[in-house]
Amino acid sequence: MKKRFFIAGTDTDAGKTLVTTGLLVAANRKGMRTIGLKPVAAGCEPTAEGLRNSDALLLQEAASVKLSYEQVNPIAFEPPIAPHIAAAQEGRNLSADRLAAYCRGAMMQPADLVLVEGAGGWRVPLSMRESLARLPQLLELDVILVVGIKLGCINHAILTAEAIARDGLRLAGWVANHVDPEMSCPDENLATLETLFRAPLLGRVPWMEDPSADAVADCIDLNTLLPE
Repeated sequence: MKKRFFIAGTDTDAGKTLVTTGLLVAANRKGMRTIGLKPVAAGCEPTAEGLRNSDALLLQEAASVKLSYEQVNPIAFEPPIAPHIAAAQEGRNLSADRLAAYCRGAMMQPADLVLVEGAGGWRVPLSMRESLARLPQLLELDVILVVGIKLGCINHAILTAEAIARDGLRLAGWVANHVDPEMSCPDENLATLETLFRAPLLGRVPWMEDPSADAVADCIDLNTLLPE
C-alpha cells in the first residue's frame, strides 16, 4: 500500500528538506519506490529551463522515481519571501485546491512512498483565506514534523503539534534536527519533547557542518513509520 506523508516544520529553518531527503534515501535503501514533492517554493534561481529551487532539486535527486522538475515543484517564485506575498506581487492566486491537484497528478506515478514537503511553518498563508495546512487536509496525509532543536523549540513543537491535531490530522512521527551547535541542554530539551509528544521519534539528526541526505538517512529509523 502506498504511504503518503506531509513534511511540516516548526519554522522556516527547521531542516524540512534535509530530513525529507534523508527519509527518501532511507526508504530507497529498503528497496522502496519514492517520490518527493515541493508543491510551492519561494526563493528560486532563474535558469535557462525556468525558475529552479534548490530544495526542490534536492528532493528530485533523492527520490528513486524520477519526475520532471515541474511535477516536483509546480509553483515557483523567485524572491525568498512568504509564498502569498510573492504571489500577490506577481498578480497570481494561490490555493490549496490547485496545489492538491498538482500533487494528485504526481501521485499517479507508481510509488511506495510519497513525501510532500511544506513551506515555512504550519500556518504559512497561501492567501488571506487559507493556509498551506489546508493541503494535507485535502490530500488526507498524515504528518511528519521536523523539529529544529534550538532555543524555543519546545514551545514551537508543541504549538505545531496542537495545530496539526486541531486540523484533524494525525502526527505520524517527528524528527529532531539539531540546528544550533551552541544550544544549551539539547538532551534535556529532547527528553522533554519525547515525554510530551505522543507520536514516535523517528530519528535524531546531529548538527552537521556539511549535512547530506545519506548522513541523515543513517540517523532515521523507518520501522515504526513503515513496518515490514
